[in-house]
Amino acid sequence: KRPGAREGKMGELPIDINIQEPRWDQSTFLGRARHFFTVTDPRNLLLSGAQLEASRDIVQNYRAGVVMPGLTEDQLWRAKYVYDSAFHPDTGEKVVLIGRMSAQVPMNMTITGCMLTFYRQVLSHESPPREMRDTVEGAENKCLCSFRKTPTVVFWQWVNQSFNAVVNYSNRSGDAPITIGQLGAAYVSATTGAVATALGLKSLTKHLPPLVGRFVPFAAVAAANCINIPLMRQRELQMGIPVTDKEGQRLGHSVTAAKQGIFQVVVSRICMAIPAMAIPPLIMDTLEKKDFLKHRPWLGAPLQVGLVGFCLVFATPLCCALFPQRSSIHVSRLEPELRAQVHEQSPSTEVVYYNKGL
Repeated sequence: KRPGAREGKMGELPIDINIQEPRWDQSTFLGRARHFFTVTDPRNLLLSGAQLEASRDIVQNYRAGVVMPGLTEDQLWRAKYVYDSAFHPDTGEKVVLIGRMSAQVPMNMTITGCMLTFYRQVLSHESPPREMRDTVEGAENKCLCSFRKTPTVVFWQWVNQSFNAVVNYSNRSGDAPITIGQLGAAYVSATTGAVATALGLKSLTKHLPPLVGRFVPFAAVAAANCINIPLMRQRELQMGIPVTDKEGQRLGHSVTAAKQGIFQVVVSRICMAIPAMAIPPLIMDTLEKKDFLKHRPWLGAPLQVGLVGFCLVFATPLCCALFPQRSSIHVSRLEPELRAQVHEQSPSTEVVYYNKGL
């Protein structure tokens, strides 16, 4: 026990452990990485509703100064991370299952693997043999293949952007309510813009080599993230997000902080996609030239999904760790009205903090 630590009612556990913050030092990349490896652990998805509620009770009771008999520090931290993985940090609401960060790896490995596979099929169908290209029949076949395959590309882009929209909404910053109409408008604009961008990039690469075509999904996802995230979080850009002092006392709402936080999330998401969408295409391009896959083409899709999943297991927490979730901004960079308000409420405060979201 630490010197001076206050004892709980049963004497087993100090009641001054700061579970408002992550267990590891968030000022270092390593500390943030360890934090997000725990938060994004897919095994959290297997927890029952009763286990989630039990963890919430442990955390909320501890914050209120009530320590469960026999509770150890490791059990407390485990409950905190289970709680953090399923409940929104600002609203306290339970996040829908696929919107949780622990769902990132299984959901993204499936969607990204299918996108890479079907883009590859589209591009291979759109590049008929040379002798066929010079015939009318070849031209008709090319157009027919393109027509048949484009709906598949649209479908997986829509699935991907719909999933992203759920994640972006579920991991937004702040606790301001959003109406169904606002949410619907944000979803339609985000998914439509993102899918249109992806299809536009696809049409520009029809005549490029197949290996280059394999990277079209990454370019589409990167561009779509720049559209989807700001649109799904547009209320933050309009109304601002809560900013607090070091002790967590709310000082006001800032649009500038919202812009900085959303920019950081966009960068993290794009970086998160790089390994999963860049490494598997290179490996698959090599493997597909080998006799093993030529004789077993049905292994291509599951192998690609598995490679994507392996990359995401590491890329997801490491890229989430690029920036602290509780980010900071200097008071001098805030809006003039908010800056004056902060100086009036807390003259000694030079840096304010906010939840950038994930």
